[in-house]
Amino acid sequence: MASLPYADVDSNLRDLAGKAEGFGRLAVGGLHGPIYSVTTLADDGPGSLREGCRRQEPLWIVFEISGTINLSSYLSVSSYKTIDGRGQRIKFTGKGLRLKECEHIIICNLEFEGGRGHDVDGIQIKPNSRHIWIDRCSLHDYDDGLIDITRQSTDITVSRCYFSQHDKTMLIGADPSHIGDRCIRVTIHHCFFDGTRQRQPRVRFGKVHLYNNYTRNWSVYAVCASVESQIYSQNNIYEAGEKKVAFKYYTEMAADMEEAKSGLIRSEGDLFLSGAQSCLLTGIGEECIFHPSEYYPTWTIELASDSLKNVLQVCTGWQAIPRPAELMTSA
Repeated sequence: MASLPYADVDSNLRDLAGKAEGFGRLAVGGLHGPIYSVTTLADDGPGSLREGCRRQEPLWIVFEISGTINLSSYLSVSSYKTIDGRGQRIKFTGKGLRLKECEHIIICNLEFEGGRGHDVDGIQIKPNSRHIWIDRCSLHDYDDGLIDITRQSTDITVSRCYFSQHDKTMLIGADPSHIGDRCIRVTIHHCFFDGTRQRQPRVRFGKVHLYNNYTRNWSVYAVCASVESQIYSQNNIYEAGEKKVAFKYYTEMAADMEEAKSGLIRSEGDLFLSGAQSCLLTGIGEECIFHPSEYYPTWTIELASDSLKNVLQVCTGWQAIPRPAELMTSA
């Protein structure tokens, strides 16, 4: 039977810190700060999430209530914060979270739905942000992206998330003129992309490790490699609907180059169902694609199978789990 990683992170409140697999593995969030309790669904003011996120000290943010927080503007998250939705059901609507020039952020067990307005993403990560882990979030129906990672933001893991009812799902690297995005490194694993149209993800410049994800019924493509990107697709499940081609290559020219290039995809152990076609580029630079072991020693991976597919349909996104107790450990 398939199983998801991180079986131990819900035994103690702060056990999430530093436990991500992949490029976001160093993210500690608010490990070294006090608990901040959100006691109101108001957009701002005492006891609000916005009040906690703007504070400059490390905080482990938990919720004492469930319900919808209607954001009138992007909610900016400062460094060393954990936004921990375990034990409650919190949904964001209106706008989303903005991670701008910050580091060591953990976002766990939250819902994002119905973001409206130009350039409104569920979680927008730019510029110059790093050491970020997004885990067990449900994201649906925003006017722009669900998660966008751009402008030299790097060392990020997205795990166990559920994406649905959306067009341009996840953009990594925004524009061929942003050559600084060559530093971007992202791991996406054990996520379920359920009928989202495209960008699962679309990548420019960066290095992206995809493993044990389930993507089904896309209507443009599943994964897109654009200018200079390197995508390592390992033991994922791609189940086609009407559109069969899983991998697309878009050619663009980096601002400091004289020749346009697409990106590269290496597929290893992927399962293609319902006529899905990989359409891999053959004989063109596969040996130039990074291997994850160059950057982290281990990750939890299993064969792409019906068993894995079934588990990902149930165990991704927001979960009705209790908030762990904070068990003090001796030094």
